[in-house]
Amino acid sequence: MSVEILDGATIVHFLEDEEAFNSSIGNRFAQLDTNNDGLLSYEELLKELQGLRVFETHFGIDVESDPGELARVYKSLFVQFDHNLNGAVDLEEFKKETKQMMLAMADGMGFLPIQMVLEEDSILKLAVEREYNNVAA
Repeated sequence: MSVEILDGATIVHFLEDEEAFNSSIGNRFAQLDTNNDGLLSYEELLKELQGLRVFETHFGIDVESDPGELARVYKSLFVQFDHNLNGAVDLEEFKKETKQMMLAMADGMGFLPIQMVLEEDSILKLAVEREYNNVAA
C-alpha cells in the first residue's frame, strides 16, 4: 500500500486513455477469473468487492458489520455488474461497470486533490502512476 494524492481529473484522464484503461481492466479481469472460463462468477467477483473493504471500515477504522447485510450488499453489487443477469460477468460488463464506478468516484472527488491509501496493484494506483508519468514527461 502507498499514500497517493489524486483528484477526479486523475481518474477521468485515465479513463480517457482507452489503451491504458482497457489494458488494466483486462489484466484485473484475468487475475479475478481464477478458473479461466472468461467469466467472473459471484464468488470470483466477491473476493474483489470484499478486498475494497468499503463496508467494513468507517474512515479507515474497522467497524462491526452485519454479515447478512453485507451479503445482500455484495449480491446487489454483483447484479450491477451482471448486466444481462445470466449469473456471470463477462469482460465487457466488467469494463463498463468499472468505468461507471470510477466516473462516479471522480465526480464525487471533484478536482481538489486528496490523499488516499491505495493498494499497489489497484486500478486507482495505475491511474495515479499514469498521471505522474505524463506530468514528468
